[in-house]
Amino acid sequence: MDLGLSKNETALREKARTFALQVARPRAAAIDRDEQYPWDIVKALQENGFLGMTMPKALGGNDCSFLDAVLVIEEMAKCCTVTARIVVETNMGAISTVMAYGSESQKKLAARLVLEGDKPAICITEPEAGSDTTAMTTRADRRGDVYVINGRKHWITGASVSRLHLIFARVFDERGEELGIGGFLAVRDESKGLRVGRREQTMGLRGMPEGEIIFEDLEVPTTMAVLPPSGFRRGFADLMNAYNSQRVGAGTVAMGIAAGALDHALGWTKTREQFGRPIGEFQGIQWMLADMEVQLNAARLMLYQAARSRGPGNSAFPDPMLAAQAKIFASETSIKIVNDALQIFGARGYSRELPLERMARDVRMFTIGGGTAQVLRTLVASKMLGWKLPQTRGGYMPKPSMRDAAE
Repeated sequence: MDLGLSKNETALREKARTFALQVARPRAAAIDRDEQYPWDIVKALQENGFLGMTMPKALGGNDCSFLDAVLVIEEMAKCCTVTARIVVETNMGAISTVMAYGSESQKKLAARLVLEGDKPAICITEPEAGSDTTAMTTRADRRGDVYVINGRKHWITGASVSRLHLIFARVFDERGEELGIGGFLAVRDESKGLRVGRREQTMGLRGMPEGEIIFEDLEVPTTMAVLPPSGFRRGFADLMNAYNSQRVGAGTVAMGIAAGALDHALGWTKTREQFGRPIGEFQGIQWMLADMEVQLNAARLMLYQAARSRGPGNSAFPDPMLAAQAKIFASETSIKIVNDALQIFGARGYSRELPLERMARDVRMFTIGGGTAQVLRTLVASKMLGWKLPQTRGGYMPKPSMRDAAE
């Protein structure tokens, strides 16, 4: 299938494939079983230049495009989901937010930590503020030249291993007037008042910790506020654009898992015999394989299109409509592909001796994290209609009249 890749992009994909097969795949089962963050993998990714690829060269990155990152993520996810997630988190999301809106000193700090092997954490989700991010209660109160942050976040990816934290909080000036929702940078172990709470016991992705982050009078210098040009009043929407890159990355991890599962299933259908012939000769199996291939390629093309909507060296993020559509389709389709691959293996697929059951557990999270499939459908519909569709009770737009519709 012609994906329109350049020679450099193809070479990067092959480099990532070699790394995934030789370094990531042999460790994948143990990472899942031991539930330990793979610092050895981080070191290997660092040595091979896969951390911070999308950062500017002046800061130690390679000025890579999001498509470059997607090509690497896909190959990693075929073999080890946690490795793929590390590549996502060090090239998209929090780091791309800092690169887009941070001051020069903030960019240098973030770049240094990532290149040293850190996986920045985005601290948004709270117990009562999941999809409804504006319901967050964590607050940052201005007191002279610092903001004092108090609150609690949960389901924070990288809790206990991340050093750099991008913290979202409601901002109040010294008079107690609320200014909006802003982002603040803090470094764990260097910032008194940032504490890691309990770890979540997850279904999959067990080598990537998810947990609580607690802020107790955390003092953050005003210079560590990540401030878009629109300021605190309107800047939250700009900061949330980071999720457009994160969504492309998450969708790619799901798609990569599915591609790996399909590879396993395809090989099995050629060697597994029943009723005196390979099971690949049965039309029922052939149709399953064909559907999986069609769905996989459709997801891949949507993700590549979304990634290409932001070019190399550009501070912009992927198109929000393309990113949302790609994540919806890729995450949901990948669950089906992985389940079908497991089905082709029969009881062997259900066994922990093969990677299919791990893949089935890992892929399930991608219709949830980074924006649920349902919330993203609302985003897509609002773009189609040209309406703002608030989800709060009584907040829906009135139904247009027939005259309005006709006009």
